[in-house]
Amino acid sequence: MIYVIAGKEDSLLNAECDKLLDRLLEPQQRVTGLFNADPAKVPVSEVLDELRTAPFLTEKRVVLVKGADVFVSENRRLLEKYFDNPCPTGILILTVSSWPPQTKLAKKLPRVGKLISVTQPKPWQLPSRLIEYAGDAHDKNLTEEAAQLLIELTGAQLTRLYSEIDKLALFADTEKAITTQHVEALIGHNRLFNAFTVIDAVIAGDVAKAVNRLRSMFAEDKSTEYTVVGAFAFHFRRMFNAKVLLQKGVRPAEIAKRLRIWGNKDALFLQLRKMTLKQLGENLQRLAEIDYAIKTGQTKAKVAIEQLVLKLATGSDTRSGAPAST
Repeated sequence: MIYVIAGKEDSLLNAECDKLLDRLLEPQQRVTGLFNADPAKVPVSEVLDELRTAPFLTEKRVVLVKGADVFVSENRRLLEKYFDNPCPTGILILTVSSWPPQTKLAKKLPRVGKLISVTQPKPWQLPSRLIEYAGDAHDKNLTEEAAQLLIELTGAQLTRLYSEIDKLALFADTEKAITTQHVEALIGHNRLFNAFTVIDAVIAGDVAKAVNRLRSMFAEDKSTEYTVVGAFAFHFRRMFNAKVLLQKGVRPAEIAKRLRIWGNKDALFLQLRKMTLKQLGENLQRLAEIDYAIKTGQTKAKVAIEQLVLKLATGSDTRSGAPAST
């Protein structure tokens, strides 16, 4: 069997490679069952010899060649011969940045193996990719709503999202589904609570408290750089939805139930009384602009969010004295 893992981003390639190895070999089998060949140091003859070596204490002998673009180019003829007659007890894994479909190797591969193309999915493709990963890697059903919330809180970096799903699968234990409750309890609680305290200080006009709490978020958790916009957006979006329901005459208890607001309910509704629907919408728009600027390299998350917090905390439109009738 031959696997070719192709893609431009090393982190995604490595994650896909690790996932494949986990399926092929138990951790304790890797000592005798895995040969990790450095393509700059190990000649093709040794790679092929390792593939033909009888496995010891495992059913298969796995040979991994990472960053194999030059290795494949320089040894194409020998590899073509091996593709014609691969060893039945050997598994070859090649990771490459590209795998041109017009080559002889590419045309031979479907008969003896599999091409795994690795690309960073588009934003709208992320939920389905995460749902697929949860099922394949952990036999768990990740709900669409939970996938969306995870992306909001964690960001769009695929390997980071995979890592969070690994944690969630352990947290869910014997439960077959990973739900929004799991995401909020394990991943969202601290991030959302910290965002809540910053927003609370912003509304009160307490600049020092707001900035100090925000800086503590970055100091206490390095992943805040990737999750802070999502945490603030989640909170402001929930406030916006709650404000809409309040203006429709829905009772706070019913709103809390519909929007899954459990902790800090009284404080949240107190915040809502101090902000207008227009202000909440404007804050969501600002966060969307910040998110775009961060993703396009125009700014850094820490700088952009602190500037936003300073602007909101010192602006009269977000303070408790502002009218909240709109």
